[in-house]
Amino acid sequence: MAGVLTPTLDDLFGLRGRVAVVTGATGRLGRVMAGALAAAGASTWLVGRDVGRLGALADELAGQGWDCRPVRCDMTVDDDVAALGVALRDDAGRVDVLVHNAHVGRAGSLRSSRPADYLQAADLALAAFQRLLDATRDLLVAAAADGSPSVITVASMYGLVSPRPHLYDTPEAGNPPYYGAVKAGLVQLTRYAAVELGPAGVRVNCLTPGPFPGGGDPDLLARLSRQSPLGRVGDPAEIATSVLYLASPRTSYVTGANLVVDGGWTAW
Repeated sequence: MAGVLTPTLDDLFGLRGRVAVVTGATGRLGRVMAGALAAAGASTWLVGRDVGRLGALADELAGQGWDCRPVRCDMTVDDDVAALGVALRDDAGRVDVLVHNAHVGRAGSLRSSRPADYLQAADLALAAFQRLLDATRDLLVAAAADGSPSVITVASMYGLVSPRPHLYDTPEAGNPPYYGAVKAGLVQLTRYAAVELGPAGVRVNCLTPGPFPGGGDPDLLARLSRQSPLGRVGDPAEIATSVLYLASPRTSYVTGANLVVDGGWTAW
């Protein structure tokens, strides 16, 4: 049709001149999300607690010609997160993409869980998100002057449904209840943040991955695969397009949403 301009992939998903921050950057999904944002052109801050793993990831991404910076930060420590905000303010002056992906994987059951487990999980999933927003709110708002800044929380299918105990060899091998509880809370906290930050031009959405196990027992993988309509577990590479979609300034009318990437696990 005459007069219609066809956007390029860079128009749709390019992030050149933007600043991205990924917490939990060295995790199984975190490193994929960080790589996708860096490959799209964003100056990407790799945030985590393990200096060695951060350095290795930064070297890997830089070796591909991408702009990245490793930053050690414990998301449960107020001073660490505040220092991250100061560094971003001094060095970048803005944040265009903020991915809250900090996570510690553990197994367990309702029988073995203790109140302290719930408090620790909530500190990392919920309180840490509050710390992160407190440290970067002004930088996100600054980015709204010439873009559509995006905050992305990373929840879990177990924030929507319960694990199926029969999939695991023992009750203690399954996903613990405090993990699902705080991930469900994170989905709702995302909605609160979307409503409050929307007037400032800041979008807040949730990304909910399904089964993306990191190898392990082949029998367990087969049982997990049978629970998905697609008949398989996810490949971490399959999360890249989802984070780029939510991060893109072209997705400027999407906020308060929960994008579920689970192979249909929660559809039945």
